[in-house]
Amino acid sequence: MIKKLDNSHDNIIGYAAIGSITKDDYHVMVPEVEALAKEYGTIHMLIDMSQFKWEKVSAWGADLHFGREFRKNIEKLAIVGDKRWEKWLAKLASPFYAHESKFFHTDEMDAAWQWLDDESNN
Repeated sequence: MIKKLDNSHDNIIGYAAIGSITKDDYHVMVPEVEALAKEYGTIHMLIDMSQFKWEKVSAWGADLHFGREFRKNIEKLAIVGDKRWEKWLAKLASPFYAHESKFFHTDEMDAAWQWLDDESNN
């Protein structure tokens, strides 16, 4: 399941990836991201992976399509988690999902939101 986070505001949007992600989960996220991209041009995004288990194989195509469609619009991507591979994912995300990406440990959630909100990092 993908759940929109309450701290989302203006051109900053956050989602929690909970459990196993399916292709249908992208039907929730894509219209919201698309609307923000149309309104603001660029957006800043947070993905909380602290409760993430796996992405179903059937969702991989939707995931790749999301990256192709919105990588020009996602200026900053904060990935929040507690696993080593999530840190590597943040490093790999820059060319495929966002202009700039950064990993934050789960206990740094406030710092992640602040980084997305900090205009001096643009």
